[in-house]
Amino acid sequence: MFAEKKKSGSEFSKLPNHISTTSKVKGDIVSEEDFRIDGTFEGNLTTTGKIVLGEKGSLKGIIKCSNAEILGKVSGTLTVDNLLSVKSTANIEGDVVTGKLSIEAGAAFNATCQMKGTAKAETFKKK
Repeated sequence: MFAEKKKSGSEFSKLPNHISTTSKVKGDIVSEEDFRIDGTFEGNLTTTGKIVLGEKGSLKGIIKCSNAEILGKVSGTLTVDNLLSVKSTANIEGDVVTGKLSIEAGAAFNATCQMKGTAKAETFKKK
């Protein structure tokens, strides 16, 4: 028999959710944890955590999260409360709303982009 280690709920909650390269998921996901996606996801994904989309990963639909690091393909609406980091291998098409944006050279960013924050919007008001 193999000895089995039991982990408390708090230890498991520190592990990110993962969709592997061989997985294809359709539907809606709501979570408070981080996600790593190396496979394909189509639908609505909402998390208060961070999303990491691997180089071979694909997201299609409405995505909402606190932070995101994109290396793969996104098609749809991407709303990131804080930092959206777009790596050189990324391909984003659709609509983006984010607090902060970082795009590496070589990334394909074919999206409308709106930056959150009223302070920046106030700067351009006519007086």
